Amino acid sequence: MTRRDDARVEKALQGADFPAGKQDLLDYAQTRDAGEETLQGLRALPDREFANLRDAVDAVPQEPEGSDVPGGTERVPDI
Repeated sequence: MTRRDDARVEKALQGADFPAGKQDLLDYAQTRDAGEETLQGLRALPDREFANLRDAVDAVPQEPEGSDVPGGTERVPDI
């Protein structure tokens, strides 16, 4: 996932009930016909409960912009 993919993840999870676990979010995104890239990013989420949409989006591992190598790292939220 890249930063520009955040909007796709947000769209796929819009309206989901929180708190929610990883599998709950994956199931929800699939019912909304999320694309494979979006689902791949959601599959990479840590196996935990997410408090809200922002918490879930921020936990999706990121790849540097322009990178074609999978396996980005989890973002650290700005404080």
